[in-house]
Amino acid sequence: MLAGMGTTSELLDLSSAIVDAWSTPGGPPPGAPEGPTNRVTNELSVIDDGLGFVESFSNVVAFRTDDGLVLFDASSVFTGRGITASLRAWADDPIHALVYTHGHVDHVGGSGALVADGEARGHAAPKVIGHENVPVRFDRYRYTDGWNLAINARQFGPGFGGRTSRSGKPFHFLPDDTAECTDTFRDRLDLQVGGLDLELHHARGETDDHTWAWIPAHKAVAVGDFVAWVFPNAGNPQKVQRYPGEWAAALRAMLAYEPELLLPAHGLAVSGKERVATVLGDLATALETLVADVVGAMNQGATLDEIVHSVRVSDDLLHRPWLRPIYDEPEFVVRNVWRLYGGWWDGDPAHLKPPPASALAAELASLAGGTDVLARRAQELSEAGDHRLASQLVELAAQATDDPGVWRLRSELYRARAETETSLMAKGVFTEAARAGEARADGEADR
Repeated sequence: MLAGMGTTSELLDLSSAIVDAWSTPGGPPPGAPEGPTNRVTNELSVIDDGLGFVESFSNVVAFRTDDGLVLFDASSVFTGRGITASLRAWADDPIHALVYTHGHVDHVGGSGALVADGEARGHAAPKVIGHENVPVRFDRYRYTDGWNLAINARQFGPGFGGRTSRSGKPFHFLPDDTAECTDTFRDRLDLQVGGLDLELHHARGETDDHTWAWIPAHKAVAVGDFVAWVFPNAGNPQKVQRYPGEWAAALRAMLAYEPELLLPAHGLAVSGKERVATVLGDLATALETLVADVVGAMNQGATLDEIVHSVRVSDDLLHRPWLRPIYDEPEFVVRNVWRLYGGWWDGDPAHLKPPPASALAAELASLAGGTDVLARRAQELSEAGDHRLASQLVELAAQATDDPGVWRLRSELYRARAETETSLMAKGVFTEAARAGEARADGEADR
């Protein structure tokens, strides 16, 4: 076997075993396989004649045609060289077309490595195809570069938000060598490349610029982040609006083709019509239920606070490996549904035009008998496992004082809370709060 190449059976056998076990009536048997489902190996598996699948930070799907390769996504700037090497171990054909499923940097950032490799081989530049909002996204990323670096560092850790690269050059959220779109479309684009037919469809879901594709010769859907083997990223608290209802509708549209091969941008490829239908159907059901329940409560006059603490997704769904809330989570999706239909105000009149947070904190600390009273009670609540209330009280205490001890306690409580969370997004925010508290306590940061 060539370096950088995996086997077809290993990849599809693993996904088949997982889906079969976890969709069994009555629940999975003891010892049922769960993963890992997101594997950054940069290895390519040949999963059909002329079809390669590279598992990476975001996967790359490659079709070999008489006119060259058609790729879906380019992975990230950190993995671009690795996926390029694996692709070239499989095929040295020119890249005819690179399709961006959407403009997130972990899907487009590796394009520079792919294009540079083609240039070194004397190949013509590929067509770069995306929805018409991909260039708009790129412009927004350049405009909000500092903000995106900051939230990237908060979400994934400080190493992902540096301002300089290893070479010492400025590091931008959208890599400078990212290939720009040469061709865009609005609703649907039908392509024929070297004897291969492809239908590109636009739908809003995680983003407003998302593309999914039907490839009839393989009875396959290339779905980008519509499937990621985690709970749908439809509620990210630090990012722009998501569209969970339209996401579910897109999944139902895919199901209508009765696909036999599912090619996601994160996680495992899935083969078999019933298995594919299970994964797509479960994701659609989870999102449809959330949207219906949130909007139903809004129509009844409920506040955001009431909805956040009452709307749930069934444990039966959340336990399935392709729906686990280890990146995003249902509570955040609830908030995004509210934002989509109800705006930013949460329904509490005091929150419409509130006082400065520090003023409210100082007043409550005074009424309680001092910041130390709030801090002690926060520690008691944290030790008892009530991390939500503990975080609120220690935050009030910290906002009302410069005492290093209170800020150090704040750091400890947020670290304790981060350990109890399941989603990467929650863990990232609370861990960053802990780091900031330590810096404040040590006099390394201004208030």
